[in-house]
Amino acid sequence: MRLGLYNAILHDRPLPEAIEVIAGLGLTGIELNTGGFLPAVHVPTFDDILGSDTARDDFLGLFEGTGVEIAGLNCNGNPLHPTRAIGEKHAEDVRRSIRLAERLGQHRVVTMSGLPGGEPGASRVNWVVNAWNSAALDVRDYQWGIVADFWRETDRLARDSDVKVALELHPQNVVFNSADVHKLLDLTGATNVGVELDASHLFWQQMDPVEVVRHLGPLVFHAAAKDVRINRRWAALNGVLDNGFRRLSPDEPRTNLGGDEWANEWPRESAWDFVALGKGHDVAYWTEFLRALHEVDPEMMVNIEHEDVELGRVEGIAVAADVLKAADAALQELL
Repeated sequence: MRLGLYNAILHDRPLPEAIEVIAGLGLTGIELNTGGFLPAVHVPTFDDILGSDTARDDFLGLFEGTGVEIAGLNCNGNPLHPTRAIGEKHAEDVRRSIRLAERLGQHRVVTMSGLPGGEPGASRVNWVVNAWNSAALDVRDYQWGIVADFWRETDRLARDSDVKVALELHPQNVVFNSADVHKLLDLTGATNVGVELDASHLFWQQMDPVEVVRHLGPLVFHAAAKDVRINRRWAALNGVLDNGFRRLSPDEPRTNLGGDEWANEWPRESAWDFVALGKGHDVAYWTEFLRALHEVDPEMMVNIEHEDVELGRVEGIAVAADVLKAADAALQELL
């Protein structure tokens, strides 16, 4: 398998230094953030690359001789947000990332399906968690119409650019499980839209990532290696839809998600946490995860995403890299 890192955790340093960290940990790929919720920190010449062969070649030259190659682009965001300052920008980031991928010789762009408001004129998103009542299904029907129109058009751009768009099955999006993937493709007839299999969001929904990979098969284009630990005491009391987030004030460090939206502080007594590989599931599990991905595509890019707040940036990547490399070595012995 091709093992790398999603670069957002290393946005605190220049790209050449980030590449050195990745190579030093025995990984060979870097998935570059190119917009959405986060700025394209490591692609400062984005606009120049789109129009200049010299700028493109200069950027690609940063990777020569490093042992690290670009392993896809990532513009996770909400391209369907009803607030124009967020939705229109994130939608354009998806389109620009597809064009950038073509310019860089890349064939994978990771993003999310998006989440509209619940009715015309809405300014806030509306995620229907459990549509037991008819009004909730009305909201879903309205949202699916918007989703289908956007992804039908985006699929055409991706197809023309020889790029596959991989949607992360992320809650607070219309498409967040296997059934939604099939519905999206049925509605759009898309050929170049599929899935980025990030195991973490499946774990906390009580889904089985290995089974999902085998079920979706060739619709899995790309993968992320991120673990989840279920905290049994608090999950038993509050369930996995635990909602104890705290709003951060303007004078506290916080991450802007576009417009006037900000990331909140994670619950103190959380039902579950994102953790480095191995802290939620052992090497044997990750070996099976890689085996399932290998059955789909032996050259699948599997990139670590580090969001474990108990570990430092490089420390957490190193923990995850050791587990992922051990799982890959175990897989090679089984093949």
